[in-house]
Amino acid sequence: MNAPQSTADTAHADIGLVCALAIEVNPLLDRCDRVRKYTGGKFTFRGGRYDDIRLAVVQAGMGFANARRATLALLEAHTPSWVISCGFSGALRDGMRVGDIVLANGIVDTHGQSLNLDLNMPADPDNGLHVGRLVTADEMVRTADEKRKLGEKHDALAVDMESLAVAQVCRETNTKFLAVRVISDDLSADLPPEVLSILGSSGSMRVGAAVTSLWKRPSSAKDMWRLRQQATNAASRLATFLDGILVQLHAAIPKS
Repeated sequence: MNAPQSTADTAHADIGLVCALAIEVNPLLDRCDRVRKYTGGKFTFRGGRYDDIRLAVVQAGMGFANARRATLALLEAHTPSWVISCGFSGALRDGMRVGDIVLANGIVDTHGQSLNLDLNMPADPDNGLHVGRLVTADEMVRTADEKRKLGEKHDALAVDMESLAVAQVCRETNTKFLAVRVISDDLSADLPPEVLSILGSSGSMRVGAAVTSLWKRPSSAKDMWRLRQQATNAASRLATFLDGILVQLHAAIPKS
């Protein structure tokens, strides 16, 4: 008779993912079997089977502090062998398109913190794959001009609000880490000003703020719809890219 699995074995995940918004990982979770959802503290967790790979996803909300706490919670609850910071990012260079993928070989923030990553993967920009530095910012960078200046200052490809926090926790806990970001807004246009007030720190939509924005500027509905479509397309592209990454990382995990 086989001994029953321990609680720790049941909860263990092969790979953990930290995202800010549910929309960033929904297409990936749609590809999983036996997806379960629960709330742990202030964070929403989802887990499931991606073929033979056990995944655990924590939705952190936006920002450095949220990402750090969520990563610690993910490691405590599910002890993944790998952690991936994944989700949307803003392009910092001309020529990058919505749906392009950025793999980080280094991450900096606007306060002088930095972390180099051991990543040896060739870039293929013609097919939308970029390898380089990410910048983690304190707030959403909305205008194309601001993003260009940020990219030039830090010699970076893209900006997000969470990856450095996740990377630092993984470094502190000796957990293998990867940052995979998809471009959700390029340099062809500014983000609509309403996005700053409509999205709360949890990443949820503030209905009251959305109604107020529509009242003040009815044309904002078109801008927000365009942004939503870009985000949906970017999330699908991210899921497709992660398909191969998850298989490669799982294959590299020592089997007991």
